[in-house]
Amino acid sequence: MDKYWVWFSRINKIGAKVQNELIQKYKTPEEIFRLTKDKLQENNNLESEKIEIILDKSYRENLDKYLEYMEKNGIKMITIEDEKYPQNLRNIYDPPVVLYIKGNEDILKNHSIAIIGSRNCSSYGKQIAKQFAYNLSKNNINIISGLAKGIDSSAHLGAIEANKSTIAVVGCGLDRVYPEENIVIFNKIINKGAVISEYIIGTKPEKTNFPARNRIISGISDGILVVEAGKKSGTFITVDFALEHGKNVYSIPRKYK
Repeated sequence: MDKYWVWFSRINKIGAKVQNELIQKYKTPEEIFRLTKDKLQENNNLESEKIEIILDKSYRENLDKYLEYMEKNGIKMITIEDEKYPQNLRNIYDPPVVLYIKGNEDILKNHSIAIIGSRNCSSYGKQIAKQFAYNLSKNNINIISGLAKGIDSSAHLGAIEANKSTIAVVGCGLDRVYPEENIVIFNKIINKGAVISEYIIGTKPEKTNFPARNRIISGISDGILVVEAGKKSGTFITVDFALEHGKNVYSIPRKYK
């Protein structure tokens, strides 16, 4: 693992689009790391605020400790230049420059369907999500979701019960489990599947992280299945990304008496 990629992922406040543009121009994070303020100012599309973030010394500290922690705890890193990086995700407008992963990185390029929906779902919704996940898994299709309560958890469990792999995309660092109650599911996922994040260890599950997380759920999948989503929910953020990414979107309506 390269400490310069760790540093580069830490400065995600400049945005994935800008990070990708910098990589395209300078080729490696190490080259960007060594740029002076004058050199950075030669980029006309780089605002002064983002230049200050790139030069911020706090992001450059303890890089070796991050690497040591990840190696000790089985957290791997896939950069956008690696062959193992999912092509589906590479094709979106603003792909993450780094994916952190616990589990089996070889499944990231497999055919997959994202199953997403409400946290506050009905027992019917949980049953349908688990059933679809189980059956799709039995047909060698990876199930992707976000490890949240409700539909997400049920989708992961369906794949686990089918003894197949599932991928959880999370909005925090891989040194923690969010929500904490899903620690058992988390551990079962990494046994055969994978938990992935664009966020460096130590990143808390801030609300602003989850809309960005949703673009990865869409980007890495071949299609989206929505189960019981409210009109105003994070699920529809993922749907918007899926439509932008040219993915098929399917839905299971609520069951009414």
